[in-house]
Amino acid sequence: MNETLLAVDGLVAGYGDSIILEGVSIELAAHGSLALLGRNGVGKTTLIASLLGLTRIHRGKIVFAGADVTGWRSYARAHAGMGWIPQERDIFPSLTVKENMTVIARAGPWTLERVYRLFPRLQERSRNLGSQLSGGEQQMLAIGRALMLNPKLLLLDEPFEGLAPNLVAELEHAIRLMMGEGMAMLLVEQHVEAALRLSENAVVLDRGRVTHAGPSTGLSQDRALLESLIAIPTDRA
Repeated sequence: MNETLLAVDGLVAGYGDSIILEGVSIELAAHGSLALLGRNGVGKTTLIASLLGLTRIHRGKIVFAGADVTGWRSYARAHAGMGWIPQERDIFPSLTVKENMTVIARAGPWTLERVYRLFPRLQERSRNLGSQLSGGEQQMLAIGRALMLNPKLLLLDEPFEGLAPNLVAELEHAIRLMMGEGMAMLLVEQHVEAALRLSENAVVLDRGRVTHAGPSTGLSQDRALLESLIAIPTDRA
């Protein structure tokens, strides 16, 4: 049985005096995968931000890689192995693809050559500026740049947003390959069926609370439960 990589216990957090998360508890095993689901505005992004140290934590605890990181600054969490691919991608538009990935690289198993094998299109575009890439290519670059930091955990916030179905399928394949090589992932995604296909377990949030937690396959097969929990179309691809 895999040891626990991430454990969130009774997290009450938000922005200033405004509380968004009302006692959230989740666990993610080392090398595991977790889909974080729910309607817009239920606290998914706030949970990601809390893991990264970007919110005010009123109560609860965040343990990552065996350390209580609840009071740690964002840079310390990143140094400990939390990798983040934000919804906005936040690549460096004036740097080339290669420069985007090498400027912040840290030593480890993920090298430039390995990222190029995962995303051959990035190698083809290695001399292009970030601003010259398509939306799908920018998402590949954002993931590749995060991998170059050699994290223990990747936090992916809406990686498929605005992408054509063929690009979604290409990114799904890449994410599966990463997971197959042991990368732990927490995935926030409105493409619910894709998120469930890519994850071992799923958590559903509503109004800042966990309303469901369990295996992704079970939730995917129970359409009535899925629609009652999320109340959105199960796939838009």
